[in-house]
Amino acid sequence: MRKFPTSLAFLLLSLSSFRALAGAQETKDPASAAKPKAEESRKAEEQRPASAYRLDFSLNQLDDGRTNTRQYSLNLVPGYQGSQELKIGTRVPTIEMKQGEMQYLDVGTNLWARMIPLGDAVELEARADLSSFADSEQANRTSMPLIRQLHIHGSTIATLGKPMTLGVVDDPTSKRQFQLVVTVTKIH
Repeated sequence: MRKFPTSLAFLLLSLSSFRALAGAQETKDPASAAKPKAEESRKAEEQRPASAYRLDFSLNQLDDGRTNTRQYSLNLVPGYQGSQELKIGTRVPTIEMKQGEMQYLDVGTNLWARMIPLGDAVELEARADLSSFADSEQANRTSMPLIRQLHIHGSTIATLGKPMTLGVVDDPTSKRQFQLVVTVTKIH
């Protein structure tokens, strides 16, 4: 008769040990441990405020002492994946490839920018493509439109709130000079 209570006690002790062991394995499960960490990380990202910047571009055209300035602005949230583009102009038909199929050329201004914050400064990559119709004298020499083009593409470190010249180009066919200036301002 003594064997029965001893066996019963051994069985109960084994069952309670099994439950404790199973409970310990549940807390050590990597999938369940990763869920709270992933949730904490997601909440931290949501609470971190995103920064936004305004890029004010000035395109200055200097011609015999006169300055013609055009202004453009973009709002941008920085990062390796984020960029902004501003495009204004005219789509001009240039060549009829097949009956009813035209090839078009974009004429106007195209600004593209991407930036990465670096404390009180930002790494700025910018591209400006400017095109316009040639002077009427040049255009009269041919039936196809003559297009003048200007392209500036580069990267630099820009200080917040200070104007910075990104590029200067002299027009080879005239006395005109073009300057692309940008001012980066933190808005959020």
